[in-house]
Amino acid sequence: MISVVIPTHNRALFLKKAIDSVSSQTYQDFELIVIDDASRKGPAAARNKGIKKSTRPFIAFLDSDDWWDKDKLATQIDAMQKNPDYLISHTQEIWYKNGKLLNQKKKHRKYHGRIFNRCLSLCVVSMSTVMARREIFDKVGLFDESLPCCEDYDFWLRASVNHKFLLIDKPLTLKDGGRPDQVSSVYATGIDKFRIRSILKLLKSANLTPLQRNLATRELHKKCRIYGNGCLKHGRPEESEHYLKLTPQ
Repeated sequence: MISVVIPTHNRALFLKKAIDSVSSQTYQDFELIVIDDASRKGPAAARNKGIKKSTRPFIAFLDSDDWWDKDKLATQIDAMQKNPDYLISHTQEIWYKNGKLLNQKKKHRKYHGRIFNRCLSLCVVSMSTVMARREIFDKVGLFDESLPCCEDYDFWLRASVNHKFLLIDKPLTLKDGGRPDQVSSVYATGIDKFRIRSILKLLKSANLTPLQRNLATRELHKKCRIYGNGCLKHGRPEESEHYLKLTPQ
C-alpha cells in the first residue's frame, strides 16, 4: 500500500537508523526507495525521483537523519483509509538537538484541516511526518527543483490552496537537528528569499480565493520588508532595494 521515499546525501552515519525504523514498522506492506543524491541536485529532485519510481497508492517521506516510531505507518495508513477525502496527512513529532530533547516553540504547532493561512508564514508541516495519496502530485505538481531550500514550504503552500491536511495528533516522527550540514542551517540567514519566491509564484499562477490572495499579498509584503531591511543592515543595498520595492504582479 505504501511507498517510503528516503533521499540521502553524505548521511551514511544516520541512514541506517532511518532505514531500521522503517524495516521495524508494525505495518509491513511497503516498498522502500532510497535515493542517493550523489550529484547534489537537492532534496526536491531526490524526492521527485522517488515519487516517479514509486508504485504504491500512498507515499510517505522520511529524511535520512530522522526516524519513525514503530507504529507510524500503521497509525497513519489507518487514519487515511478512514478519511478518504484527505489526500495528505501529517503527524506530531519529537525534536532532539545534539541528542537532547528540545521543546518546540508555539509557532511550530501542527494544524488540521484548511491550513493555507498557517502555511504562509513558515513551514508548519515537517517532511518526515507526511503521507500522501499519489494523486495529490497530479493535482498540485511535484517539488520545485529550482529551490535549493524551502521546497517543502513551497509544496505545502500550493497543496493547501485547495486541499485539507489530516493531522494525526500523535508524536510518531522523531528528528535530531542542530548540525551545520542540514539545509535549514546552510540557508538559515536567507531562508525568506525562497519563501518570497514561492509566494510570488503562487500569486501569479494559482486560482486563489480573494481571501487567500489578500493573505498571500500581506505575507509577501511582510517578508519583503523584513528581508529587504536585513539586506540593508548587512551591506547589500541593491538587493535591499529590489525586495523593498517588490510587489505582486
